[in-house]
Amino acid sequence: MLNLERLRTLDALARHGSVSGAADGLHVTTSAVSQQMAKLEREVGQRLLAKNGRGVRLTDAGRLLADHAARILSQVELAQSDIEAQRGEVVGEVRICAFPTAARGLFPAMLTSLRADHPDLTVRTRELEPEQGLRAVFRGDVDLAVVLDWSNKRLPVPGGLTRAELLYDAPDIAMPVEHPLADREEVELEDFADDPWVSWPEGEFCYDWLMFTLRSRGIEPRIAHLAGEHHTQLALIAAGFGVCVAPRLGRGPVPEGVRLVPVRQTMRRHVHAVWRTDADRRPSVRAAVAALRAAGAGVAAGGG
Repeated sequence: MLNLERLRTLDALARHGSVSGAADGLHVTTSAVSQQMAKLEREVGQRLLAKNGRGVRLTDAGRLLADHAARILSQVELAQSDIEAQRGEVVGEVRICAFPTAARGLFPAMLTSLRADHPDLTVRTRELEPEQGLRAVFRGDVDLAVVLDWSNKRLPVPGGLTRAELLYDAPDIAMPVEHPLADREEVELEDFADDPWVSWPEGEFCYDWLMFTLRSRGIEPRIAHLAGEHHTQLALIAAGFGVCVAPRLGRGPVPEGVRLVPVRQTMRRHVHAVWRTDADRRPSVRAAVAALRAAGAGVAAGGG
């Protein structure tokens, strides 16, 4: 009889590609992963791992069993979903991640609602960037992710995942109050062709979106500063070091010396909840999505 937890360890190794990655995904130590794999190898009577430089790789037998493990674990999740759905109770644990401004803008209202309506549900949250969040849901590291894309650059969602729209977020352009366009009611992106930009870090989805969007308008952007936190970006704007895109969701107080102006050609961020399709019937996942939708509606009604 194959042990389910050992199959889960093998599945994590196959998905993460390393012992340390599997340990992080399972929230255990690397020695615990190695011990589970050694026991699984004894159970099946074959080597499942082989050395590969400083790391390990799955053998042919390991890959074969990992494929079966993924299907078995998916069926187990479906069974758990069906049992929860039949019982109809929102209990247990649900793990949710979101990109930082969504965590700030949506999580407090979501958590307050879930605590009031479902006191027996344990909710664990963390911040992850959109692409990391998708990977975490796909791997099973979290149950639900809040991600974003833009009206002109969509974020591909892998098969096996379901998504639901939470809200639209219309960002503004942030500029110093002494900027020549600070008194405008609306601006165009082309108006800032000669300005230095403060952007998200390279490699992030929103950085790629900014470069794509400006270049599609005939602007070769001058990226002067990179900052992951919107508060840091706005502090640089207040000090006169460029302009930036300032989403409204989770924005918080705007520093003195910063003027926010809407863009005439509407740019919209689409904020979604994403979860594994085989967890669709879990009452805890449904309750979390409903609470996120209500939090999103509250943000939209309040203008961000």
